[in-house]
Amino acid sequence: KHYLCGYCAAFTNIAVTFPIQKVLFRQQLYGLKTKDAVHQLQQDGIRNLYRGILPPLMQKTTTLALMFGLYEDFSSLLYSHTSAPELLTRSLAAVLAGTTEAVLTPFERVQTLLQDYKHHDKFTNTYQAFKVLKAYGMREYYRGLVPILLRNGPSNALFFGLRGPIKQCLPEATSYSTHLINDFICGGLLGAMLGFLFFPVNVVKTRMQAQIGGEFQSFSKVFAKIWLERDRKLIHLFRGAHLNYHRSVLSWGIINATYEFLLKLL
Repeated sequence: KHYLCGYCAAFTNIAVTFPIQKVLFRQQLYGLKTKDAVHQLQQDGIRNLYRGILPPLMQKTTTLALMFGLYEDFSSLLYSHTSAPELLTRSLAAVLAGTTEAVLTPFERVQTLLQDYKHHDKFTNTYQAFKVLKAYGMREYYRGLVPILLRNGPSNALFFGLRGPIKQCLPEATSYSTHLINDFICGGLLGAMLGFLFFPVNVVKTRMQAQIGGEFQSFSKVFAKIWLERDRKLIHLFRGAHLNYHRSVLSWGIINATYEFLLKLL
C-alpha cells in the first residue's frame, strides 16, 4: 500500500503543478527572470503548455512509489538484520531508496529535452525523444546521473528524518481535516527547504541533460562553467529558487497530504 499511495500522490501533484515546473525549468536552464520565462511559455502557446508531461508523470509516479515503498521495505529489512540505532537505520534506508530511484533517470532526461524550446522542432513526443537518444547509446539516457545521485539520497534522508519532528511541532490534530492540513504544512515546509538547499545541484543537472551527444562533462566542470556565465554570483545560481520554493510548498504539501490520507484509507 505504500507503493500505491506514493504513486497516487505523485499523479495528483504532477497534474496540478506541471505549468509552474515548466516556468522554473526555463529559469534554471537559461537564467531567465520569472516574467521572461512566463512570456516564453506564452509565446509557445497553450498547445505546448503540457508538452513533456508524460516523462515526469511516468517518472515521478514511479519514483515516489519507490521512494515511499522502498523506504518502508529497506527500513524493515535493516531492522531485522542489524542492531544499529533507529536514526542510522532509517537514514540508510532513505539513502538506499533515493539511490534506487536514480534508475529512472532516463525519464528525467527526456523531460528536460522536451521542455527545452530549442528542441521543439527535433522532438514531437516522448517516444521519439527516447528513440533519438537510442542512437547515442545507453549512456546518453543517464546523462546527469551524478547530480541526481547527489540530490536523491541526502534529500530522502532529510525528508524522512525530519517529517515526524516537524509534525510534532504543529498543533495536535483532532479530525481528518486537521490531520490533512498538518500533513500538507509538514510536507510543504520540508519540500521547500530541500528544494532550496539542492537548487544549485538541479541547475547543474538541467544544464547537463539539455545536451545531446558530445563530451560527458563532470559535475564540477559544468558547475564551474555556469558559475562563470552567471558572473560568479551565488544569487544568480538561485534564479528561479523563489518560484521553486512556492512550487515545492504546494507540490510536497499535496504529495505528503495525499499519501498520508490514502494510507489511512487503505
